[in-house]
Amino acid sequence: MNEPARSEDFAHAPATLRLGDLEVRRLGYGAMRLPGKDVWGEPDDPDRVRKLLRHAVELGINFIDTAWFYGPFVANRLIFEALHPYPRDLVIATKLGGKRLPDKSWAPAARPEELRRGAEDDLRTLHLERLDVVHLRFMSSSGVPLMESLDALLALQAEGKIRHLALSCVDARQVEAALARTPIVAVQNMFSVAGGGGMLATLSHAEVEAPEAVLDLCTRRGIAYLPFFPLAVGNVSQQKPALSAIASRHGASVSQIALAWLVSRSPVILPIPGTSSLAHLKENWDARRIALSPQEMEAIGR
Repeated sequence: MNEPARSEDFAHAPATLRLGDLEVRRLGYGAMRLPGKDVWGEPDDPDRVRKLLRHAVELGINFIDTAWFYGPFVANRLIFEALHPYPRDLVIATKLGGKRLPDKSWAPAARPEELRRGAEDDLRTLHLERLDVVHLRFMSSSGVPLMESLDALLALQAEGKIRHLALSCVDARQVEAALARTPIVAVQNMFSVAGGGGMLATLSHAEVEAPEAVLDLCTRRGIAYLPFFPLAVGNVSQQKPALSAIASRHGASVSQIALAWLVSRSPVILPIPGTSSLAHLKENWDARRIALSPQEMEAIGR
């Protein structure tokens, strides 16, 4: 088991974050990049991927975000092959509510029977008896009300198959409605330096709400906020010259500054950058040591 991260390892406190009764270091790993192209099929070099997962744990990362439909089933299988028996402090989060079609497209899968099947697939492919954290991804195109899907996961939780519940692609009103029914330990929405903080993922095709509203709610309630696509910087360095200038000042990459900005933005943010490169994995992990000044934070978020 890795030693707990020391506060001095992170430029911005806290160094860890609680998900219910679980404690994780405040920079995780997203497994979406583990399968092949288009998040489909086997990677070009499965041995390299397994080595990368083992190295992530060796670095100190103890939170991995995955889903049965990454591959499908490929990411979960690689995690099992690389890390089982799992370190005692490793937390594996999964997500339900989506699926892949034969043409590689993404589709909703939010009916109670689909959610149950997905949970069973996660349990089977990860070789777990209980899932630590399960995000319910909302897609309005499913036609299934969020509360109906949430009730299905509550039933699985009552059976001991899920430890903690979380949400994904939701607005603040939906988070409040869920909290009125059950504890929620995390919310996973799109959020990055892009556009002054990114925007709510439009997978639900619903009206886009300012992401800060959800983040502020999570910060007040002590709910972990997992920004997916945290390094969706793309051409942002051209749109935001401050990023490149600040990166140069710190002797860091633009991606590292983007991660440091997220960790500094709120004490509940838990970035989960994904990569298939060992070098990028180490670079992402080292971003936790970058201390941004208030002036730099303002310049990036402007």
